[in-house]
Amino acid sequence: MTRTVPPDRPAPATADATATVGAAGAALPADRGIRRRFRHWTAEPAYAWLTGAALTLFAVVELAVVPGSAITAFGVLVCTASLALRATRPAVGFLTVGAALLSFATDGNMAYATIAGSLIGCYTLGRHRVQHPAVLVLAGSLAALAVNLVHIDRWARDGSPGLPALQGTDRFSLGLYAETLVLTVMVLGAVSTGDAVRAREETRHTRAAAQSRLLAMERRQAAEAERAAIARELHDMIAHSVSVIAVRAESATYTTPDLSPPARDAFQEIAGTARSSMAELRRLLGVLRTGDGAETATPLTAPQPSLAGLDDLLEQHRAVGGAAELRVTGERAPLPASWELSAYRIVQEALTNARRHAPGAHTVVEIHYSPGLLTVRATDDGPGPAPSGSSGRQGHGLVGMAERAALLGGGLTAGRGPAGGFLVEAELPW
Repeated sequence: MTRTVPPDRPAPATADATATVGAAGAALPADRGIRRRFRHWTAEPAYAWLTGAALTLFAVVELAVVPGSAITAFGVLVCTASLALRATRPAVGFLTVGAALLSFATDGNMAYATIAGSLIGCYTLGRHRVQHPAVLVLAGSLAALAVNLVHIDRWARDGSPGLPALQGTDRFSLGLYAETLVLTVMVLGAVSTGDAVRAREETRHTRAAAQSRLLAMERRQAAEAERAAIARELHDMIAHSVSVIAVRAESATYTTPDLSPPARDAFQEIAGTARSSMAELRRLLGVLRTGDGAETATPLTAPQPSLAGLDDLLEQHRAVGGAAELRVTGERAPLPASWELSAYRIVQEALTNARRHAPGAHTVVEIHYSPGLLTVRATDDGPGPAPSGSSGRQGHGLVGMAERAALLGGGLTAGRGPAGGFLVEAELPW
């Protein structure tokens, strides 16, 4: 759609400044686009290494400006450097927080890098649910209390600026345990934030999975509706015509006077073939209507064709003027129904092609059983394949036979036979 901007009105800002186009094609606010890009960036493996390295560099600068003891420097550097591993090993957050508390307990002053590192470590532990949040907060509170007791013991032993000399009973004054409260609140806030982000991500993934299942169900329902529509169209277009052929052919044997016996048999054969085609059509429509409801599906009571019905199939071919011969070699073995049906359909299509493209030709159908392999071969003595570039025997029949063979892990060869004519050979491993 084209939008025209009047000359007296300024053109709208570019899409990059005002909106971000989502995957569904809808325009999203710019702040949501920025948040999405930031979320994707934080999910990259390099994010943890970059932030850990940046915070470690900041800690080095801070230690150079405000020197501390060797233990303090070691704790600060371990606290910040360990953050680089938080993406792949979230449990490293325990080391991060422990190093930060060690540095604080030794020096008494918490560096800014240590504060940031310990908060990120607590967030990581809650974000990846290394332990239950209540366990993490309880452990952090006990660690904060231990650091606070170390400081109280130091104040009682060495004194502290701004505090009077501590006596024995003064150690239980609530004011001295403000550090425990502050550190516990920090741990609680960082762990709770990480756990909330984790819960929100899980909710987002659950919602996305539910939407995917809903879309899959809608596609499946649409496909079932499409199959039902195709089945109805096929029934309306073909069933009526085929049934008319069957009725007219059968009634002609009774309404036509002076009908010769060969003609009467031919009409009966036409009627039988039409009824057989109707049965095949109903079976196909029943498959297409699967999922459209039991009340609309045609019950499939007739058995599927198999190699045992090849004699009847060749007899039908002879009845319409063709010449066919069946040869079965090898030790016959019981085959799965899919192999029996596919072999039958390949022979049926080969005979149909022979009647259509080589009328009157002699067709030889060979079925060879060997261990693990069924070979189906049909050859005729007709004119053979059409010249390249002509319509000839090119159609859906050969494609359908090749697909049937491929579904069973076999292959199909079609073309000029060794002695001329047309050859169709399928190898079906089982």
